Amino acid sequence: MIDRDRLGALLRRERAAFADRNPRSAAEYARAGNLFGRVPMTWMNKTAAEFPLYLAEARGATVTDLDGHEYIDFCLGDTAAMAGHSPAPVVAAVRERFETLGGACAMLPTADAAWVGAELTRRFGVTRWSFALTATDANRWAIRLLRAVTGRPKILFNSYCYHGSVDESLIVNTPDGPRPRPGNVGAPVDVTVTSRVAEYNDLAALERELAHGDVAAVVMEPALTNIGIVLPEPGYLAGVRALTRRYGAYLVNDETHTFSAGPGGATGLWGLEPDVVTIGKAIGGGIPAAAYGLSDEIAERLGRMHDLDLVDMGGVGGTLAGNALSIAAIRATLEHVLTEAAHAEMSEKSETFAAQTRATIAEHRLPWSVTRLGARVEYRFADPAPTSGTASNEAADPDLEDYLHVYLANRGILLTPFHNMALMSPATTGEQVAEHQRVFRSAVGELTGRRGPS
Repeated sequence: MIDRDRLGALLRRERAAFADRNPRSAAEYARAGNLFGRVPMTWMNKTAAEFPLYLAEARGATVTDLDGHEYIDFCLGDTAAMAGHSPAPVVAAVRERFETLGGACAMLPTADAAWVGAELTRRFGVTRWSFALTATDANRWAIRLLRAVTGRPKILFNSYCYHGSVDESLIVNTPDGPRPRPGNVGAPVDVTVTSRVAEYNDLAALERELAHGDVAAVVMEPALTNIGIVLPEPGYLAGVRALTRRYGAYLVNDETHTFSAGPGGATGLWGLEPDVVTIGKAIGGGIPAAAYGLSDEIAERLGRMHDLDLVDMGGVGGTLAGNALSIAAIRATLEHVLTEAAHAEMSEKSETFAAQTRATIAEHRLPWSVTRLGARVEYRFADPAPTSGTASNEAADPDLEDYLHVYLANRGILLTPFHNMALMSPATTGEQVAEHQRVFRSAVGELTGRRGPS
């Protein structure tokens, strides 16, 4: 239903406008030759235009670039800033810890850590917590512990899942069987040696893989997110829990992105019973922080395994993990920012965003869909919405995605660059949600030829 010639012309026009309005960002990108890929991290080259915008400042749900343009930020650091940019309670806690008290990296525990552990237990159910700086490390260390406690070598993932740069997770289903995910960089070993894979929402496939008897753990997001939001079908998550118990595999819920579902993530919202929870990004309120929580049973079994080096060089840890600054930021975020009341308000704004977007899609009779998970909402170029990671990947339309992203950016709105995802923070306003609707409606109208330019 999309005129590809029209789409191509609109995309060229919007990219040219982007270049014209952002000369300072373009100049910074041009002079960054000593950076690999010209950016601090190569994923920052994921942009709908020819260069990224450069940050000048950010507050709440608004960012400003080097050229002085202000943006409504629905990206929010791809969840890292779900609390909003520099929320006041986190700023105060970090300043007190770093400036007044000092000792951010003293290699000594602080009393804040016990409070955080108790709060994470209240929210997610599992009872023994430890800390990391990234969700990747939280997942990596949890995997090592579960291999140790089970004596089993393999980890099972959903096809097109996302668990950071964990080597074992980069496996997908193909018509020819399990394969490394396309683009996997410098894998240390063939991923099919370390991992098994099943499609999300496919219990029969999950059981076939678990029946081999060599799976230490199923590591999954309760709902897929980074390939586009894919929600569980009725009975699926209960079936996963039943099968993992039947075949003696532990269940790990990675709540890093699904924390948008509510104050206890999808685990709390849907009453799930994982053995391990991993989480990162948002819990630090903008300060790098992550955590993993174990059940009592796992922690006690590990404690009895005296051959494991859990103190020095055993492969689980990091000098900066659990530092006083990160822990202070987590406490402030959970205690004062991402509260139950805040999550309720964020979800309400997300529902309004979703309803408005659905209305525009229906108005223009497009075969698109909208999926929501608490404070997170996304529009997809498929209707009905995909129910597996592979189907979600196949529904991608890079040119159409780039057009919408650069069109919105040229009019002061940022979405997550990896897909059409919008996230609400406690600072996001109803007026900002309404502005997205106005600009999105204009973008779709130009695409379908039913409305003039905005």
